[in-house]
Amino acid sequence: MILLNFSHPITPPQLQAVEGLVGPVDRVQDVETHLEHGQPFATQVKALVDSVGLSPTEWQTTPLLVNLPSLSVIAALVLAELHGRMGHFPAVLRLRPVPGSTPPQFEVAEVLNLQAVRDAARAGRSA
Repeated sequence: MILLNFSHPITPPQLQAVEGLVGPVDRVQDVETHLEHGQPFATQVKALVDSVGLSPTEWQTTPLLVNLPSLSVIAALVLAELHGRMGHFPAVLRLRPVPGSTPPQFEVAEVLNLQAVRDAARAGRSA
């Protein structure tokens, strides 16, 4: 599994927690996510995802876990771009603040299977 990180660096304890949930992570690939507000975001996000360097076959066959960027509109664009390349939604990592930590620290809360959420929502369309 590859962890695509579009956010802050993943710490060793966070990686250990991720592996406890999903099994071994072969590599963490950090994707520097700084966008220019004066330029179209969709074009910039396409370039970000291109920078990952996976082939079309790898996009469709490699197990991926994604740590999304924190800005919601960029996260939405990343998900749209990934879905287009993968043919399904990726699993995503959710981090949460550690209560009372100074400086602020974050721990792994869960791994969300977005495709399962989408499939369940689609099943509700006919109801």
